[in-house]
Amino acid sequence: MSKTKPAPLPPDTVIGGYRVVRRVSSGGFGVVYLAIDGEGQQVAIKEYLPSSLATRAVGELLPRVQPEKLSLYRLGLKSFFEEGRALAQISHASVVSVLNFFRENETVYMVMNYLEGATLQDFIITARDLKAEKVFRESTIRSLFDEVLRGMRIVHQHKMLHLDIKPANIFITDDNKAVLIDFGAAREVLSKEGNFIRPMYTPGFAAPEMYRRDSSMGPWTDIYAIGACMYACMQGFPPNEAPQRHDKDRLSLALTKLRGVYSDNLIEVVEWCMAMDPLSRPQSVFALQKELSREGERRYTKLTVAEKMRLQLDTLVSDTKKNVQKMGDAAGFALKPK
Repeated sequence: MSKTKPAPLPPDTVIGGYRVVRRVSSGGFGVVYLAIDGEGQQVAIKEYLPSSLATRAVGELLPRVQPEKLSLYRLGLKSFFEEGRALAQISHASVVSVLNFFRENETVYMVMNYLEGATLQDFIITARDLKAEKVFRESTIRSLFDEVLRGMRIVHQHKMLHLDIKPANIFITDDNKAVLIDFGAAREVLSKEGNFIRPMYTPGFAAPEMYRRDSSMGPWTDIYAIGACMYACMQGFPPNEAPQRHDKDRLSLALTKLRGVYSDNLIEVVEWCMAMDPLSRPQSVFALQKELSREGERRYTKLTVAEKMRLQLDTLVSDTKKNVQKMGDAAGFALKPK
């Protein structure tokens, strides 16, 4: 794995007839630029440039790939190109629009409409810091994910999966539209072929089957991530990642604490989406949409005094174990599990 990230293209570089203005963001699989097209319109251009496989010096255009990584690099390149071609066929307000895609500089570029606004992750952090009882109102969560699911349903109808749904990949535009961005097709191909799975997935939002090489993925995989995003909108932080949930699943306990704050139905929907067994989740976006739109069953069952005391006790015991574990680790030893 390369020690430093590949350098982005310099401002004013011209690729495919587009002039690069500046780098917008960088990730493990590519760089996104703000650019100007031939008519002076702003566009976003995503460059395939996996930092684990390629390097690039400042001022250079061509990525450098070591011979032993070349086949894997080309496999991801092919997947990225096919993703661009598939997305270009989708026209939906809740899915990022791919305007063009082309090969140049021994890599691939995906040209998309430039969105102005902020990610759902930005909104969650801001709302959480206000320390209100609710991170988001229930009506906001339902309307937001109704939009997201409309887009995701179209994606699935085109035989595609997103595979990297998380708050950072749900963009809220300045005119309050929710848009799915940054699909993970190339990431998934490299995960399965490159034998370095875990660093590629965002903890808390990746479904359990994404950690196993022999498992099949489908709409239920994206649906798990949708549930995790709704959880983050309710709690202000992500759920535990799937491998931790295998050892000790505290999802139900965490959601129980939200009774009376959010409706029983919404809490049940999140738990349904995030079932560890893929067959226990909604098997289609339509099934989830149907349940999420059930306005008439919004009961807000508050916790009884006994339940509150039990939850407080469970939390106290859990916190005590964590503190004792930290003290043990600091002293150079760990408590043995029972």
